[in-house]
Amino acid sequence: NSNYYGRNFIMYAEAKGGDMAVFSMGRGLDALYTFNHSPNANSYSGYWSQIYYTILEANYLLEQIAKLEAAGATGFASAKGQALTARALMYFDLVRLYGKQYTDNKAALGVPIVLTRLGFDAKPLRNTVDEVYKQILKDLADGAPLLAKTKSNGYINYYANRAIAARVNLTMDDKPAALTAALEVMGATSLYSLYTNANWVASWKSQYGSESIFELNVNPLENDLGTASLGVYQRNRNVGTTAALGFFYASTDFLNSLNAGGNADIRRGIMGRDETSATRLGAVYKYSGSNDAVPAGDKSTANNTAVNIKVIRLSEMYLIAAEAALTSNPTNAATYLNAIRSRNPALVPATAATITLDMILEERGKELYGEGHRFFDMMRLN
Repeated sequence: NSNYYGRNFIMYAEAKGGDMAVFSMGRGLDALYTFNHSPNANSYSGYWSQIYYTILEANYLLEQIAKLEAAGATGFASAKGQALTARALMYFDLVRLYGKQYTDNKAALGVPIVLTRLGFDAKPLRNTVDEVYKQILKDLADGAPLLAKTKSNGYINYYANRAIAARVNLTMDDKPAALTAALEVMGATSLYSLYTNANWVASWKSQYGSESIFELNVNPLENDLGTASLGVYQRNRNVGTTAALGFFYASTDFLNSLNAGGNADIRRGIMGRDETSATRLGAVYKYSGSNDAVPAGDKSTANNTAVNIKVIRLSEMYLIAAEAALTSNPTNAATYLNAIRSRNPALVPATAATITLDMILEERGKELYGEGHRFFDMMRLN
């Protein structure tokens, strides 16, 4: 859905985070970039309605499973675990949009916790931020033991649950819990491994790679948003015949960071020319699968928008582990960071003596650019 992971939720964090800019106003979503919101204009209420709609679906599924289990039926563990984990992620996204930061004022109002189907006239009150996070952690804890420790493409497994837990706990500034969860995912080496420098760029053309912990399947003619897709919003307006509008492109600060040490950073390979000049590589093609004029996408088709949305990747776990271990074990933190930092061979590896939070955050920005993290990182760290 364009209001959630299909586009707008990811663009929320990118447009507001400072690493993306707009070339021209009025093309779409620029109110996010300018923070131009009011109750009556640019309210982006689609976040609220769409996420609660998907929570309703999870609640309905859990209610029906409970009825069947009460009648003696079995075999619903995976579906139940997935619904609980998905609901946790959805409440996490909601409270980050509509509540104060947990580390700022967890007693402030967050969002209503709705765990059952309600009547059309229901008016649930907002719970506190603290109460919402407690529900998120409960759903994750309840869901984890129900999930398999095997990889099931397009579905939530045990490690996707733990990866979400790492993200949530880092946002709560519970570094020990975040580190434990991240290391558990990183330790599942038979299922997941970091892309090498040689195959990082090509990984964006394929489905369910070795770093993919959870991605949403997008199929041509099924749930493809076409020219309203995330990929189109991040591409060059003038390339090929793809009808790309080129809404957003990389800021100069971001490109200066990405280009540190010359042209060595392999992540430059997913960037393409933006409309400002023939040489400025400010357009990102992660969600088009290629920076060719007519990208192939991950379905090996000329349909350039049917590219899976990668919600959680293994590289994020290394970056979470680095941040979570920074104070307690800077040697390990440097090791985790260097696993990602080495994607720019021109950079000097971090050590226990040189690693800093800014260094980790800069690497997060480069690695996760375009994936919907930056503004949330800035908010949680004040």
